Amino acid sequence: MNELPAGLTVRPAELADAEAIAAQMGAYTSALLGFPKHSLENVADYLRDPAMDLAHGSWLVHDGDKLVGSATAVLQRDRAQVDLDVFAADPAVAEWLFDAAIDGANTQAGAHALAGVQLHFGQLEQDRAAGRMAAARGFAVKTSIQLMRIDHTTATPPPEPPAGVKLRVGAFDEATKRAAHAVIAGAFDTQPGAAPRPYDDWVASRESRSAFDWSQLTVAELNGEPVGVRECSDNFRSSDNCNYIGRLGVLPQARGRGLAKFLLRDQFARDAAAGLTGTMLHVDSSNPTPAVGLYLGVGMRPTVVTDIWEKHVPLGN
Repeated sequence: MNELPAGLTVRPAELADAEAIAAQMGAYTSALLGFPKHSLENVADYLRDPAMDLAHGSWLVHDGDKLVGSATAVLQRDRAQVDLDVFAADPAVAEWLFDAAIDGANTQAGAHALAGVQLHFGQLEQDRAAGRMAAARGFAVKTSIQLMRIDHTTATPPPEPPAGVKLRVGAFDEATKRAAHAVIAGAFDTQPGAAPRPYDDWVASRESRSAFDWSQLTVAELNGEPVGVRECSDNFRSSDNCNYIGRLGVLPQARGRGLAKFLLRDQFARDAAAGLTGTMLHVDSSNPTPAVGLYLGVGMRPTVVTDIWEKHVPLGN
């Protein structure tokens, strides 16, 4: 493992560090994109996520009082995956943080007696230095994630639903939440990395978020049966005045009816009526469903592309 440059200090993150981390990450991504990638709400909710172990999975590097680097390693036990993030403008600090995050990932996975773990690292396509760090450590690009957006300049009437479809807006009871979770699991069962957490963990993760409440979860029913889900949040409300669609899924047996397109256009109409500037979402470029084409077809466009690097690490017992 590389040495941390002399004079710098390192400690785990705390919830109170959210504003400083958002500013440091914002400066880093602004240098690459021209604008910050992460909102303060996004950073704060990430630190509060029940899967986050701040004591063993976060690192902040300071030069005196100035935060000059940050990293996290978040274990997703249900899929034996650790999500890594590293942000530091100084290459020496970035190298140290990358190795610290990998070591922390392996330690967390070993503590839960996992036979192996998939290390998962997201890096802006413009960030060649981070790509070189990942490649040097045996990571390979698996896919890319596109942040897509549509702008709303005028209000539009809500679309007519497909035949037999009704929307249940808001998930305020356990039955609706369980129905939504089951639809998400069924809609993404061919995408292991996109599968939801186990039900109790899924609920806890949503309830930990300041940018989400259960009124933002919509279940689409076809002839009375739950077949589609749209989950929104305020992740980009303060930074872009945009709504964010975190999940959009339709069960295989209900596809081909225009339901996904209806869910999108219905949300666009709601967001425009609420005076929001636009609607945003992320999509996996290798999604086995024609999701990218769907979003392009309703007028969305990619704004940020993140390459996803992965490496499998077997762990001895």
